[in-house]
Amino acid sequence: MGIDLPLIWAVIIIFSVMMYVVMDGFDLGIGILYPFFPDHADRDVMMNTVAPVWDGNETWLVLGGAGLFGAFPLAYSVVLPALYLPLILMLVGLIFRGVAFEFRFKAREEKRHLWDKSFIVGSLLATFCQGMVLGTFIDGLQVRDGRFAGGAFEWLAPFPVFCGLGLVVAYSLLGCTWLILKTEGRLQARMHELARPLALVLLAVIGIVSLWTPLTHPAIASRWFSLPNVFLLSPVPLLVLLCFWMLLRSVARDDNARPFVLTLALIFLGYAGLGISIWPHIVPPSVSIWDASAPPQSQGFMLVGALFIIPFILGYTAWSYYVFRGKTTVESGYH
Repeated sequence: MGIDLPLIWAVIIIFSVMMYVVMDGFDLGIGILYPFFPDHADRDVMMNTVAPVWDGNETWLVLGGAGLFGAFPLAYSVVLPALYLPLILMLVGLIFRGVAFEFRFKAREEKRHLWDKSFIVGSLLATFCQGMVLGTFIDGLQVRDGRFAGGAFEWLAPFPVFCGLGLVVAYSLLGCTWLILKTEGRLQARMHELARPLALVLLAVIGIVSLWTPLTHPAIASRWFSLPNVFLLSPVPLLVLLCFWMLLRSVARDDNARPFVLTLALIFLGYAGLGISIWPHIVPPSVSIWDASAPPQSQGFMLVGALFIIPFILGYTAWSYYVFRGKTTVESGYH
């Protein structure tokens, strides 16, 4: 039995995208929360919690995109034409954020508000566009003769827009619980107050998406509600409810690290639910990972490089978080 290279590459890309969502999600969430904290000292602390690590987080997005291009060129050639505009807007948002990280601390006091706004708009734009891309992907793309056959604005539909708003809420909660972990005093107390309503809104979002997708996609409904799948997959929604209950309890007890860990668990469970709904299609609803895969020689050659570089990425990521562990205060500035 030979090695299933498309399956290995699908796992690598899924892992890369998951790492990006987890690690870049909380610093995007901090930018989304910025308008609710106008005090300059609070904003300095909030940005300093992620300033040393934010650019490394986006390495995973590059790895996922490059892996899709090399290992599944058919999927890449379909997804990009379908989602050019939201992907370009997402990159614009990420650029605005990157510039704001570096220039905000160097700007004169009277000009700093411009970089604060750049950070806020960039974070919101990048997050909303990522959510719309996700929603469009779940809705499915029209493929004919190996090419995208839909319209240029198929992503501008009710479900993708709702997913964009939902991801804003999810990243906000992730950023909020990250700040609970990394800050102290008055700022941490305010994050504890904010975490509960954000968690409740996110629970409502997950509930609506969980109903919307099977009602509009019979294949997804069959995947989740046919026998014996309804019993085999029931741990996923049950674990979601358990995590929400534990999250609300930990916030009420003013826990330090547990809210962030439980929010990560919720993000992972949501990601797992998405994978269950569309597997094994890399372009739902019709193109599987095997249909879209590159020749085995290409995938094998790339795999050698990926297996070499991924441990280095994991290593320097872990080291950077270890070096900048602990609480962040006004005095412990990054720049």
